Amino acid sequence: MYDALRTGMALRRRSSALVAAVTAGLTLSLAAPSAADATPPTTRPVPVQLLSITDLHGYFGEYTTTVPGARSGEPAQQVGGGAYLTSHLKRLRDGKRNSILFSAGDDFTGWPNETGWFWNEPTIEYLNSIGLDFSTAGNHEMDRGYAFLRHMIDGTCEGRPDNDLCFTDSTGRRFRGADYGYYSGNLVHERTRKPALPPYHVEYVNDGRGGRIPVGFVFATTALTSQEQMSYTPKGFDFLDESEAVNKYAALLRKRGVRAIVAVMHEGFSQKSGAGYNECVDPSGPVVDFNSRITPDVDAIVTGHWHALVNCMLPDPAGNPRPVVEAANHGRLINEMNLQLDRRTGEVLRDRTTSVNHANTKDVPPDPQTLRIADYWRRQMVPRGNTPVATVTADLTRAPNDSAESTMYNVTADAFHWAANRDGRADLAVAMPGILRRDIRHTADPANPADAPGRVLFSEVALGTVYDSGIGVGLVRGNITGAQLDTLLESQWQQAADGSVKYRQMAVSGNVRYTYDSTQPVGRRIAPGSIRIGNRPVKPHATYRIATLANNFFAKNATPGFTALFEAKKQDRSLYNGGDALWRYLERKSPVSPPALNRATPVG
Repeated sequence: MYDALRTGMALRRRSSALVAAVTAGLTLSLAAPSAADATPPTTRPVPVQLLSITDLHGYFGEYTTTVPGARSGEPAQQVGGGAYLTSHLKRLRDGKRNSILFSAGDDFTGWPNETGWFWNEPTIEYLNSIGLDFSTAGNHEMDRGYAFLRHMIDGTCEGRPDNDLCFTDSTGRRFRGADYGYYSGNLVHERTRKPALPPYHVEYVNDGRGGRIPVGFVFATTALTSQEQMSYTPKGFDFLDESEAVNKYAALLRKRGVRAIVAVMHEGFSQKSGAGYNECVDPSGPVVDFNSRITPDVDAIVTGHWHALVNCMLPDPAGNPRPVVEAANHGRLINEMNLQLDRRTGEVLRDRTTSVNHANTKDVPPDPQTLRIADYWRRQMVPRGNTPVATVTADLTRAPNDSAESTMYNVTADAFHWAANRDGRADLAVAMPGILRRDIRHTADPANPADAPGRVLFSEVALGTVYDSGIGVGLVRGNITGAQLDTLLESQWQQAADGSVKYRQMAVSGNVRYTYDSTQPVGRRIAPGSIRIGNRPVKPHATYRIATLANNFFAKNATPGFTALFEAKKQDRSLYNGGDALWRYLERKSPVSPPALNRATPVG
């Protein structure tokens, strides 16, 4: 029924109308019980192969890394690359009558430029080419908001504030979206509390006697999206408890006659450092707790998000072992789970279930179709990167060690402020020290004929200038008091244990001014009453809306020493990330001149 990566595969994309019908009333019906239900009991079960990957993040091009051995003490193995991943998947699926291929999420929002420069549309082309059957929506699938996810699913040309979408793929066709569905049982509309995506999915497998047996899948996305760097709950949406969502839809499937049920969760766990990728040594993490709460009706749990390498058999609440697995990231591993279904009842025979992680080794011939797709997108980087986006009248440079006001940081803070007000509201913006990786020079690059004096190319600003902008570190807005803003500015002077003080200047947007006195004690260097926004004095108890990169609103991965935004209220995320905010700001304001260095003024 499911041939290995069959060509000419019928489109699996679920239309917006179907999604609306499912999420509105959860009325997605299952076919009536097949003839298999009437088949007399037999000792010969129906085999079902489940192949899964997770956290690909767009890594389908050339890529080499390692994984540890399958068992503790075994040597590390060289792995990586989409062309080898495709070949391994073909080999694993070959000859399997019932093979289902899926992902546990974070398929896109990737680091490689050949995917990131095209907003991960190349990743969808790759996943279509390997015949992916469905995917959980990971936290990164929502990085640019729900409209962008709909763009990736449906192929619409909407979903970014500038509509820079719908590139031509390697076949010469405009982007058409995924040939498979994205699912989540706990991502809900904030107002109605109804699922934003289909919460479950059913595949029918061949019982070998002309009948079909349903295999159900229930899905959940990490509910910690609002507490992690680079991810953020989009406005109007919320995440419910993962295990409760899994139990709810497992019960619904069970009620409708589905007996084989698998949970595919974009939340993870790990094991003891140094253990092999097919071991389970002292497992820990959210999914270990979820496993103890997820109904025994779920026969297996496939996870992601942690980029972990682990293959466990853990007891469910009834004490029966079930596989709980995670297959690393970036296509380094493939998990293969083999279920055996009772031909008469459709139940999974747990004692016959096996699970193994396979390394994506480079000892097989690379798949030619994947090589062609990856090569096409690499070649497209040249015209994309050489696209002029703006002009500058002089160099925009960072201060040495980010220790003083600079033209590059001031422009970046202005860009953040501008972008944050394009799809929301912010009174001011800040650019933390250390986020910029390059200057923008007026002089042309002599090695690039596409460059010219004053010309700013896409490759200079869109991705890579602002730290980690390629993986979706978005702009976030939040409310703080004037007193908290004062604390934030005071934190530019950071005192070490030996008493020494380091000055790490934070750029503020051009509508902000303040005065400081570096001779005063740390914590009291901002001159009282000197902070002004739009020429109006900041009041300690008044509320101001501030914008900056998402990671600085969370304790985890925030810029060291800057903690004042952790308690910001009413946080929401812009559809812009750091890199494309800078790019679109320069484009809109072109020609751009270096701003004056007069936002932070020393006393005297």
